[in-house]
Amino acid sequence: MAEHYDLIVIGAGPGGYVAAIRAAELGMKTACVEKDPRPGGVCLNVGCIPSKALLESTDHYLMAKNRLGEHAIRVEGVSIDLAALMERKRRIVEGLVENVRKLMDRNGVKLIRGSARLISANQVEVTTPDNTLETRGSEAVLLATGSEPVELPFLPFDNNLVVSSTGALEFESVPERLGIIGGSYIGLELGSVWARLGSRVTVIELLPRIASTLDAQVGRLLERQLVKQGIDFRVKTKVVRAEKSAEKVRLFLDTEDGGQEQAEFDKVLVAVGRKPLVRGLGLDELGIERAPGGFVAVDQDYRTNLPGLYAIGDLIPGPMLAHKASAEGIAAVERLAGLSSEVDYDSMPAVVYTAPEAASVGKSEQELKNLGVDFKSAVYPFTGTGRAQCLGETAGFVKILAHSKSGRLLGVHIIGARASELIAECVLAVRSHMSALELAKTVHAHPTLCEAVRESAAMLGG
Repeated sequence: MAEHYDLIVIGAGPGGYVAAIRAAELGMKTACVEKDPRPGGVCLNVGCIPSKALLESTDHYLMAKNRLGEHAIRVEGVSIDLAALMERKRRIVEGLVENVRKLMDRNGVKLIRGSARLISANQVEVTTPDNTLETRGSEAVLLATGSEPVELPFLPFDNNLVVSSTGALEFESVPERLGIIGGSYIGLELGSVWARLGSRVTVIELLPRIASTLDAQVGRLLERQLVKQGIDFRVKTKVVRAEKSAEKVRLFLDTEDGGQEQAEFDKVLVAVGRKPLVRGLGLDELGIERAPGGFVAVDQDYRTNLPGLYAIGDLIPGPMLAHKASAEGIAAVERLAGLSSEVDYDSMPAVVYTAPEAASVGKSEQELKNLGVDFKSAVYPFTGTGRAQCLGETAGFVKILAHSKSGRLLGVHIIGARASELIAECVLAVRSHMSALELAKTVHAHPTLCEAVRESAAMLGG
């Protein structure tokens, strides 16, 4: 008879493995099914971590090549070894994968290798790597299979000339010309990597501006800074068809003025978005309700319409963020265990790891206007902070939005060096319902970049 569990988690990404470990901590007999050879999901294996490793390395390269002179350091003959760069990325990923594996093992989570298909809310059929079918029973099942790249019908991925974000992490040489379809954070980050290494990068975006989820003021500065770094942007431009030869891809474009153009590239990265990964799970056969966009519909406890079946992360509506999935995984199993737990979506941070970095939490200015909220804003530039001057990283600002009457923080938007770290303080402030005055009265060390947060708050707090 197949082994029976209290909870089976399908997917060992940042939502799944965190949920499985938390369930085991709460005393549940837990298994986690993963189709790929390694746990960690897209984020750890072919997403967040490898891309940040390449961004960090290429940023150091650019600093040594172009900017060390600002610090009176003379360097000649700087070069980069692409194979060694990729090997460093691989070692980082493998080390973190092993950490995840050990964490699951240490907490008593059974990691099952194979592809899962739901027979019911309490039975999972697993196809193992040797094509053996195994059935596992469970009191509850949590879906955490994540998402996959959206493919253009006229330009399918071939893992050579036309790639998804996964392929763009594995180029064996620097493409002379790289075309990127989609100006979201994935395209901007990977475009930055290859532009720093010498590729001529063109980003083609259908919308009027890049990074459309960012505050508009932040997005405008980010575009100007990336243009300075050699990235060419074509906004209000649509790719209507493509032709591939043995070594090139030709894109046919409809431009904003109604014209037609062509552009030829050595490689094309399609980064037009991601969609929930539900293939093969058997959801339709079980009548699982779906939300717009193909997402799995869930209630406030992350329950689907099938009793005993839950879903989190990229499978359900909301931003596709690894930390969102982790938070939802913890909340889902804690509620399953009868505990009070919630995810505060109003204080969910988002980061674009370009140079400069862009980070935000809460509402944007446009969102507040659309909601009819009476607010005030303040912007403090990094040029005003001593630490930014010493670092030579003065491009950027901190923008804080607060309620006009109460002064309660409604949103914080940062563009500049280390914005990904600076946003944590702001997340805590927004979640704690702090006012701008309370944040301004919080003493910040001097000289630091976070003084810009305090100064912006002080402008609002009077």
